Amino acid sequence: MLTTTHAIDDPYLWLEEVQGARALEFVAEANARTTRALESTPTFEALRREILEVLDSRERIPYVVKRGPWLYNFWQDAQHPRGLWRRTSLDEYRKPTPVWDVLIDLDALASAERENWVWAGVQYLEPSYDKCTVMLSRGGGDAVVVREFDPINKRFVRDGFELPEAKSAVTWRDANTLYVATDCGPESLTTSGYPRTIRRWSRGQQLSNAPVVFEGERDDVSVSAWVEPTPGWFREGFVRSIAFYRSQTFVMRDGQPVRVDVPDDAEPELVKEWMYVRLRSDWTVSCATYPAGALIAIRVDDFLAGKRVFDVLFAPEDRVFLADYSLTRDAVLLDVLDNVRGRVIELKPTAHGWERRTLQGLGHGQVQAHAFEPYESNDYLLSYKDFLTPDTLMLGEIGSDKTQVLKSLPAFFDAQGMVSMQHEAVSADGTRVPYFVVGRASAIASGQAPTLLYGYGGFEVTLEPWYSGTFGRAWLAKGGVFAVANIRGGGEFGPGWHQAALTHRRERAFEDFEAVAADLVARGTTTSPHLGIMGGSNGGLLVAAVMLRRPELFGAVVCQVPLLDMRRYHVLLAGASWMAEYGDPDDVDDWAVISRYSPYQNLRSDVRYPPVLFVTSTRDDRVHPGHARKMYARMIEQGHDALYFENTEGGHAGAADNRQKARMNALEFAFLWSRLQ
Repeated sequence: MLTTTHAIDDPYLWLEEVQGARALEFVAEANARTTRALESTPTFEALRREILEVLDSRERIPYVVKRGPWLYNFWQDAQHPRGLWRRTSLDEYRKPTPVWDVLIDLDALASAERENWVWAGVQYLEPSYDKCTVMLSRGGGDAVVVREFDPINKRFVRDGFELPEAKSAVTWRDANTLYVATDCGPESLTTSGYPRTIRRWSRGQQLSNAPVVFEGERDDVSVSAWVEPTPGWFREGFVRSIAFYRSQTFVMRDGQPVRVDVPDDAEPELVKEWMYVRLRSDWTVSCATYPAGALIAIRVDDFLAGKRVFDVLFAPEDRVFLADYSLTRDAVLLDVLDNVRGRVIELKPTAHGWERRTLQGLGHGQVQAHAFEPYESNDYLLSYKDFLTPDTLMLGEIGSDKTQVLKSLPAFFDAQGMVSMQHEAVSADGTRVPYFVVGRASAIASGQAPTLLYGYGGFEVTLEPWYSGTFGRAWLAKGGVFAVANIRGGGEFGPGWHQAALTHRRERAFEDFEAVAADLVARGTTTSPHLGIMGGSNGGLLVAAVMLRRPELFGAVVCQVPLLDMRRYHVLLAGASWMAEYGDPDDVDDWAVISRYSPYQNLRSDVRYPPVLFVTSTRDDRVHPGHARKMYARMIEQGHDALYFENTEGGHAGAADNRQKARMNALEFAFLWSRLQ
């Protein structure tokens, strides 16, 4: 591999010192400048109150997971800004106002321990669900503290399993054993900062004495363990994540990890008697070719015996692709996207093959089905929403079109007179790129409505229609138009749609987004001075790149928790794990492409860019806040119109609680209204 040799000339490297005194002083000054400018606008305080009312509303649906006899939920509101981890029964959940059994009051815990705890999830011992480990993050970062919790007696287990702060992954093997991937010293981590080794940790044992049972390579992304706990079907194994889209799965046989022989970019899952494999590329085996985007299945015993003839559960069609799948006791549920609109298919194995039926009676927005009790019953949770229709959560059963409504979200904004449409733009290479447009019909027809275009375009992430009380109140109800671009790099049309914008083809995602923006103007929906763009993380890279490429096309930019210095992204925090997406800046050929669009390197003082607001978090330990800090500093140095806000908590989400999120969102919308009206 040829590598770049040029020195890095960066006068703002000191801003990469996350907690450096000079860097934090810079942040404080930038925050003060931004809040003075935006919190004094006529719209800010009303926006903040309206957004917080949505976020804190008790009318929100408390989404649940069923574990054993209980339905578990994590809930935040005005009285519990850090949140409650709680549970209830199904009968109680059906009631308009269920009675909840609180297991952990995170606000009380944070106060008692004088920590800024943010909820980071829980891992249960299956199938008994009488033990679990709770993950707590300081300030919302990816690094977590792990503690064993007793859900029966509702307390942390004294002298139980506990891990200090790290980017850990834990998996229950049995009641007294965990598989642990965590930071046990520099040699235990990958270059991406994730665990490289897995230990089998027995109760009462010092972690340092726990044997290492699996290892990845230093340049891998990470490793993890998996357990299939179903009685009579117990299996265990490991996953070596080589790169973001390449991994190897191992199953333990006779005390040794044996690799599951499927392509590295496939995703195998072994559950009871079946192995399911989701393909990212075509796979030819045993004289048959299974296409990219397919879901195939084979009995585990047959596969381990060397057979390679699979049942095809799903094969993609033109603009019809698999979004996700879920397993009930006797069936497979497919979430299918048909031109970015959802439908659900049920599959049941029979003696004559797989029986297939499509669930009827759903709308044309986002439809998702998830097994209610994975592998244990044939009930499933079904949800529906679109841009103008609030979420509805239903309970369904395999084989029936009848569903029971469990919860419905109220309308958080008046959608009367609003429409949702789907259009297509033609990208630079002739590719048809779909996008949604939502707003009052009168606003769309006016031709000058403030319009906000949102995009992501990476990591196989799909942007389906969704309902947002925040966007509805802060934008649509006030006369704004909202557009969502389904550009390449995402997963809207399967692996090929994503791969079309990988590494050396990255700029196709930018061209797609620019084509959608230009189409909005050409259709007469808006004009360039009234067109704003927004994106976060990889979407932050997207909006910054197109801002530099086509500054005349946009009136304002909101750039959230972004990647911007693509020369150094791979050496900052988790950046090395994304080289499969963007390429290696130290490789001459890769850098020749990346250097064309890396925002930090391409900023020019002699170009007039649209006003931009950068938003990030000090506690983001995934995408380094140095990206946004340095870009803002360089823009100010060159005399551009830029603002910056860095929340001190929140991790990659940008905010740790509803109040922080409401303030951050209100700053964003106040900025957009002040620049686009």
